[in-house]
Amino acid sequence: MSVEDYDVLNRQVQALFAGEDDLMCAMANFSALLNEHLDDINWVGFYLIKNTQLVLGPFQGKVACTRIPLGQGVCGTAASENSTLRIENVHHFEGHIACDAASNSELVIPFCRDASVIGVLDIDSPSLARFTKNDQIGLEVVLKSFENCLFG
Repeated sequence: MSVEDYDVLNRQVQALFAGEDDLMCAMANFSALLNEHLDDINWVGFYLIKNTQLVLGPFQGKVACTRIPLGQGVCGTAASENSTLRIENVHHFEGHIACDAASNSELVIPFCRDASVIGVLDIDSPSLARFTKNDQIGLEVVLKSFENCLFG
């Protein structure tokens, strides 16, 4: 997607989620929105931190791993480091957890409330190197708008 496409998506997020206060409802619709707008993906959704693991939240795609230990796999690493991970080839990521063997690249962005990580947004693609720096920046901005709508 272009910078302009991400700007449009960001405005849609602000309009759709302004005043929404139900986290599960919002995450479900946010996952659906991204699934509609992002090309060449096979999974998009959330994992939320509960104790020392990530637990599957609302998503679009095939059946997924239900629990991921913090610090393990792409999602667990992104959550524990509070850092976006853009992985061109998941098969080269040490400790990758293969929920869907068809996934080849991944973008994981921490999801925060009051500057504390509460989970991650996970997006998978069957293509290698699917996610660009532009995608990463655009989706970080869109997710931040989503957080602001929910948490102020």
